Amino acid sequence: MALQLVIGNKNYSSWSMRPWVLMRALGIPFDEVRLRMDFADGSAFRLAMAHYSPAGRVPVLLDDGFAVWDTQAIAETLHERFPTAGVWPTAPRLRARARSLCAEMHAGFGALRSHCPMNIEAALPEAGARVWAEQPALRSDVARIEAMWADALSDSGGPFLFGAFGAADAFYAPVCTRLRTYSLPVSAATTAYVERVLAAPGVREWVDAALAEHDFLAYAEPYREHR
Repeated sequence: MALQLVIGNKNYSSWSMRPWVLMRALGIPFDEVRLRMDFADGSAFRLAMAHYSPAGRVPVLLDDGFAVWDTQAIAETLHERFPTAGVWPTAPRLRARARSLCAEMHAGFGALRSHCPMNIEAALPEAGARVWAEQPALRSDVARIEAMWADALSDSGGPFLFGAFGAADAFYAPVCTRLRTYSLPVSAATTAYVERVLAAPGVREWVDAALAEHDFLAYAEPYREHR
């Protein structure tokens, strides 16, 4: 049976984006199961997620019906199933560093998440300028991300964080969309990396699908009236 990946709305679901773009970029075949992220009690989303995963959240990787949830667990499962696909760098220290970057993304950067939620379709430079001026924690998050990216790209020589596109780039792909949506002030080197990520196979396909989605959710649009 082919792998299945259960995801939410492509315009908003940063967690869903990560394994989806990783699998597409590395040529790992899967079938997509997309659920509209309606969190109301009794909604189709909640009912479906109760069936797919006890965690009740996207994404979920279904491997012959066996559910793996959480993006880190999915990445490790893909590495085990497809050890030569390039999920992680082959060199042990680079692999450990890539995992460290992914773990930091997974657990941190709360200010960036809360003040700049992923919204691929939107262009919100005014909101970005306001929260950038008002939220020092946001500026700290972006500075830390820029420093990590700069170190990794310097060590690897690029074009992606550890040379070829892998899990670390997929984990930070939603950050790339946020930097663009909110026009946050970053260095030229950061901007160039963002553009490379957004043009990468898998990422570009996800972004194009998000732009075509036209399924706007009021709770996910804090800076605009619901259309």
